[in-house]
Amino acid sequence: MDVDQGNGVSELFKAQCHLYKHIYYFIESMSLKCAVQLGIPDVIQKNNQPITLQQLVSALNFPESKANFLQRLMRVLVHSGFFETIKIHDHQEEVEEGYALTSSSKLLLKDSPHSLSPVVLTMLDPVLMNPWFSLGEWIQGKERTPFETYHGMSFGEYGKRNFNNLNEGMTSDSKLVSLVVKEHKEIFESVDSLVDVGGGTGTLARSIADAYPHVKCTVLDLPQVVANLPESENLKFVGGDMFKSIPSADAIIIKSVLLNWSDEDSIKILKRCREAIPSKDDGGKLVLVEMVINDQKDEQELTKTRLFVDMEMMLLCNGRGRNEIEWKKLFLEAGFSHYKITATSGLNSIIEVYP
Repeated sequence: MDVDQGNGVSELFKAQCHLYKHIYYFIESMSLKCAVQLGIPDVIQKNNQPITLQQLVSALNFPESKANFLQRLMRVLVHSGFFETIKIHDHQEEVEEGYALTSSSKLLLKDSPHSLSPVVLTMLDPVLMNPWFSLGEWIQGKERTPFETYHGMSFGEYGKRNFNNLNEGMTSDSKLVSLVVKEHKEIFESVDSLVDVGGGTGTLARSIADAYPHVKCTVLDLPQVVANLPESENLKFVGGDMFKSIPSADAIIIKSVLLNWSDEDSIKILKRCREAIPSKDDGGKLVLVEMVINDQKDEQELTKTRLFVDMEMMLLCNGRGRNEIEWKKLFLEAGFSHYKITATSGLNSIIEVYP
């Protein structure tokens, strides 16, 4: 770069700004986590109108000396789109600014049926954040994942010891995904029986069972996951191993499971799915609610988020995000003949896969 010319200097400083922005990206995440921990979205919601900084300080019972720090935290979160500022006129016609919720912060309300607060607290826990410091060491080493490099055990082993902590975050994500499933009645109207493979405590399956009472739903997960969970007339739980056997059904649904596994392991799971369903002529199909990376066509922020998720899977469990070509390769190797991808407005797509 020729820094002797004015435009060269300008480009140099633009590059510097770009670099520093990414160095400090973690501040956005940590500020968001702080807001969730403090319950700021719920305080604003409870106020029933935009809340001033002083009202927010009082509601949070902060020392007055911390007001300036809270203002700076909220300034970052407003700039990031988690809150917005609105002009407030009082009886003396004086104007103040108040903080209000945005669509993003409404997803953080603890009483919301679609609250993602547990996801924020789970994914930004030091247990999952610290392995990033081992990334370079892992690339040069022999461990399967950076998580294992840092913690000395696999993510799966850690999950067995701390299941409840991790499960709360995943359950809240399933509640939101269930909205997508309910929008696609055509997938379930011709199905009489369905197995949710790796369905955890049944959040997604329960929403399907409620929306489509004619469908007999079964959740398959590890015995310790499904033990003593409440069942209903059209919702049952089965403890087992998806690598060994999957109960027979007209259709199988898998949400964000194959994302956690390597191609080799994903093919094994897909083969068990193929064995458990009838032919296409008899109504058999596999429904995947999984991420499809399309960095050539998708909007930049959506692609970036999917690429971040892909890296997180690499860090935790040797899993990966996949593009359509990579998905197709897995389906064919597992014995399926064709598929159909339906994009949604979220991170995941719906992929219908047929024998």
